[in-house]
Amino acid sequence: MLRFHDFRKTERGQAVVEMALVLPILVLLVFGIIEFGRVLYTYMIVTDLSREGARKGAVGGRDSEIVTTVEDNAGAAGLDITDPNFTVDVTPASAGTRARGTSVTVTVSYPVDIIAPVIGGIIGDPYIVTARTTMRVEG
Repeated sequence: MLRFHDFRKTERGQAVVEMALVLPILVLLVFGIIEFGRVLYTYMIVTDLSREGARKGAVGGRDSEIVTTVEDNAGAAGLDITDPNFTVDVTPASAGTRARGTSVTVTVSYPVDIIAPVIGGIIGDPYIVTARTTMRVEG
């Protein structure tokens, strides 16, 4: 006949089994939070870069000056501007100065390398962050 204290002896591995079931989900959740933070941080930087480029174009900057401004600020922010997926697009493209009252749009794209392979498989690796800013030409 089994007694209550006999059942307690057989439950010693319960915590290990529960941890084995919960730990992968917990690790995935923690890495997901970290990756989300990295992507959001990069998105904020890329948004600021597109805003700075559009501002340069709005005050009369040429396309080459806009691209140089974005690349200089990206380098100062710690982004790798030599990455082939890093792009700066200015529309409408202009060889000279833009007419006052028209708009200029600057689109900046930058890849974020995902560290966690499972997360990278879900959202894509690298994850391309893109920001677009449009401003009216003032000068």
